[in-house]
Amino acid sequence: MSSDRKTWSVKASRTANQATNPIRAIVDKLKLNPNATKPLISLSIGDPTIFGNFNVDPSINDAVVKQLNSFKSNGYPPADGTLAARTAVAQANNHSAAPLTAHDVILANGCSGALEMCINVLCNEGQNILLPRPGFSLYASVAATRFVESRYYDLVPENNWEADLVHMESLIDEKTSAILVNNPSNPCGSVYSRQHLEAILAVAEKYHVPIIADEIYCDLVFKGNEFFPMATLTTTVPILSVGGLAKKWLVPGWRVGWILIHDRNNIFAEINVGLHQLAQIILGPNSLIQAAIPDIFEKTPESFFQDTIKQLEKNVELSMREVSKIDGMVPVNPQGAMYMMVRIEVDKFKDIESDVDFSAKLLDEENVVCLPGECFKYPNFVRFVITPTYDRLEEAYKRIDEFCARHRK
Repeated sequence: MSSDRKTWSVKASRTANQATNPIRAIVDKLKLNPNATKPLISLSIGDPTIFGNFNVDPSINDAVVKQLNSFKSNGYPPADGTLAARTAVAQANNHSAAPLTAHDVILANGCSGALEMCINVLCNEGQNILLPRPGFSLYASVAATRFVESRYYDLVPENNWEADLVHMESLIDEKTSAILVNNPSNPCGSVYSRQHLEAILAVAEKYHVPIIADEIYCDLVFKGNEFFPMATLTTTVPILSVGGLAKKWLVPGWRVGWILIHDRNNIFAEINVGLHQLAQIILGPNSLIQAAIPDIFEKTPESFFQDTIKQLEKNVELSMREVSKIDGMVPVNPQGAMYMMVRIEVDKFKDIESDVDFSAKLLDEENVVCLPGECFKYPNFVRFVITPTYDRLEEAYKRIDEFCARHRK
């Protein structure tokens, strides 16, 4: 065997060239002002741990320390997760209307890793997947690396970000591999009613399209709203539901997520096998955290979760009150998760052309960072993260008010 290679020529693969983060192309335009006199306030990062006001309960650390000191959790775990951890996840998410066993659970490297596995197992090159708009940018990024077309169904802000079902239905064809539903939503903070989820399931049933349910924020729901796991509302539509430790237990860096396989009619027979095969590639998530999961689930006091919700609700109340006062900004009341979407009434400003322009100038003049709606395929909105400390939020909204006053017509 011979080669005609005369010089080095090593090129990145098609997959690598498709791996883009659309947020970066927008956020890179937001430049920090080196001459800023005010301290930076970030309302852009969906990580509740960075501000110091959301910390894990000591019992959670104790569960990990126990495993660390046991010297029994340092080796390779089973590729799809340890039996003890999968059993604990199944029991924690079990419902009479959607029963689960350990065999129905796959552990993954965080919820993002779970989403990647779901898209990988359901989608082939040349197919398409239906994604929410606005929606988490990772969905489309993963689909792109598999050469799967992303088709976006609109969410309607006037209806608490419910899906436009007529639009959703119009996007489905013979190459549609899945409908992804994010509830509660990042970036919208919406929590869907039972009736709306049933309406989405009716579309899936009509066209025989499976659901990927991103339910990572299922436990961050505010008073007056109720979360319904999609799998509990159907006996016919097969669903891959994803979740993880990141949000409820405030440990996004621990990187343990899961896939719950809901399949009452053996429609996912090949999908179940395929997920276990895909798990062989990652060889399971963090063994130490997996081993701690049974204790974490059993011993974390309910007061920890209640305190988290109370703090978020207090921040929502502040955010809605203060942002609603700002002429030119229209917030949509969040019902859960950690985010608030705010409409920018561009026509009320003399020199702001778009949400990207708004975000760039706000950062330059007030040293406040927010993500423009363009990051989520939804222009003329911005997303605020509501997890900073109360005083930081107060200061941020004061600066935004002053900024808007300077730029209004």
